[in-house]
Amino acid sequence: MAHLDSATNGAPTTNGASKYAGSHTLQSLPKSNTFTSNLPTDPAFPTPSASHAASREHLGPRLVKEALYTYVRPEPTEDPELLCVSQRALHDLGLSESEAQTEEFKQVVSGSKILTWDEKKNAEGGGIYPWAQCYGGYQFGQWAGQLGDGRAISLFEITNPETNTRYELQLKGAGRTPYSRFADGKAVLRSSIREFVISEYLNAIGIPTTRALALTLCRGSQVRRERLEPGAIVARFAQSWIRFGTFDLPRMRGDRKLLRELADYTAEHVYGGWDKLESALPPGDPKETHSSVTTGIPKDKTEGTGLTEENRYTRLYRTIIRRNALTVAKWQAYGFMNGVLNTDNTSILGLSIDFGPFAFLDTFDPTYTPNHDDHMLRYSYRNQPTIIWWNLVRLGESLGELMGAGSNVDSPSFIGDGVKDEDTDDLIKRAEDIIERGGEEYKAVFLAEYKRLMTARLGLKTHQPSDFDTLFSELLDCLKDYELDFHHAFRRLSDVSLGEVETEDARKDVAGRFFRVNEAPRQEDASRERLGKWLGKWAERVKQDWGEGKDEERQAAMKSVNPKFVPRSWILDELIDRVEKKGERDILPQIMKLNLEPFREHWEGWDDSEVERLCGDVPKYKGMMQCSCSS
Repeated sequence: MAHLDSATNGAPTTNGASKYAGSHTLQSLPKSNTFTSNLPTDPAFPTPSASHAASREHLGPRLVKEALYTYVRPEPTEDPELLCVSQRALHDLGLSESEAQTEEFKQVVSGSKILTWDEKKNAEGGGIYPWAQCYGGYQFGQWAGQLGDGRAISLFEITNPETNTRYELQLKGAGRTPYSRFADGKAVLRSSIREFVISEYLNAIGIPTTRALALTLCRGSQVRRERLEPGAIVARFAQSWIRFGTFDLPRMRGDRKLLRELADYTAEHVYGGWDKLESALPPGDPKETHSSVTTGIPKDKTEGTGLTEENRYTRLYRTIIRRNALTVAKWQAYGFMNGVLNTDNTSILGLSIDFGPFAFLDTFDPTYTPNHDDHMLRYSYRNQPTIIWWNLVRLGESLGELMGAGSNVDSPSFIGDGVKDEDTDDLIKRAEDIIERGGEEYKAVFLAEYKRLMTARLGLKTHQPSDFDTLFSELLDCLKDYELDFHHAFRRLSDVSLGEVETEDARKDVAGRFFRVNEAPRQEDASRERLGKWLGKWAERVKQDWGEGKDEERQAAMKSVNPKFVPRSWILDELIDRVEKKGERDILPQIMKLNLEPFREHWEGWDDSEVERLCGDVPKYKGMMQCSCSS
């Protein structure tokens, strides 16, 4: 059991070391409302004051058209209890460690205080006021209509002055919005703990993700899901919460104007400008720019001619493709599954987003899905790359008219009236070709990143063409055939020295480490022999890349990319039980120490035997668990 620090006397505890400390308060950080000041608002409540004065019943739920958000306030939380704050999130936002101990911080992250409320500015429509985003989505491959932020409310954007990075701070579980449909806008403690932990863990191992700042228990709230459960709020943040579904909705409604506004906003304000986008232009060619008003450069240069020409919207699509290809490659390399990869759960920045029935692999089973409602295995581990591409094709269809217009995209007639009948076939063909070429780029970027990560995880410096079959595939086949632990395989391989695998018998001995403790097969078993042969091929490749006598350096490199701690489903279930049922308030910040620095061997405040329990073999009957989407 972890050593629990009684000095906190029940006060909320931040986790991590002081090296993560920032220097600002929520008040002092620069704030903005770039999203709401550049995109159309719900016409029913055009100003913050109009929304602020309205009753919640009038705010929704309802259909919202020709808009990308609605001003809406969080519901105040009665008697909130701040359970945990991520120290690394504080640092990345530029907040001081002491800020998390203030009453104002607790009031803001629980939805009880609107930090930016200014009656005069909000009445004029120029102030910063909370909002919920409007979007749609394909769920399990079927169009689901208008969805939107049904239980998430963005408070404001804040910029870390040290990094100049802008984030949108959002509360999940803070009450109903116009997009809540038949739900209550709340989140339960169970799912909130899961999202808080996984958001920060993925960031810690280098996978792009939305982040979690704070977790608040709503002590006066009981939320009905499969049963009555305590409510909670996660204060989370991201550089953008725009999803593929944000594009899906105006496309399905035929709202060309809104689609173009959204695409322009994404390029200019999310990606930082058209000149920052990925390009297929040859080296040395000028980057196209969006506006000739300030630069004098033509609005849109294109690559190619005729049906092959590509305009700036194609470059936006290509950038989004690459971002998502890189992220899904990381998921596959680290055995992570989102569980519900609907288009409304797919980020325009390639972030891991909206965590429901997510999980990490325990044993290596490519058909595993953590979602017990996913009977067709649509979102299983092996299908994730295919599904992300399916979602990208839907995005391509949303951007299709803009991409297919080529150099004609800025002509007044196209902007006002759309494509002419005589140009329709060419536009469709050009858009289809762009999406098809995007598929090839997606595969190339995905495979390159997957190979890079797997090469590093196996302790190699270079990738050779034969490695994919000889090392990658053969290792994964062994893990699958013998039901071996995916994560332990890489971490335990990190401890192997070349001197331990010089002979066939020695390799069979080492092969035993990959099985569950006390369950290794006999020395003559075929599984030991097969793994031993693989170890021999691996050792030869290590020698090629590292030479002799570099075990210590190579092992350190491997341990820096192969985590010891993984927040598996059984650990999260135990954590939820201890926090919710047993009232153990200190265990969550203690777990976050492992969570934020998962590559370490030892952690301060933790007994080694307890670390080995959490990082060791999965308890029997608790592996490859599944859960529902409910939260």
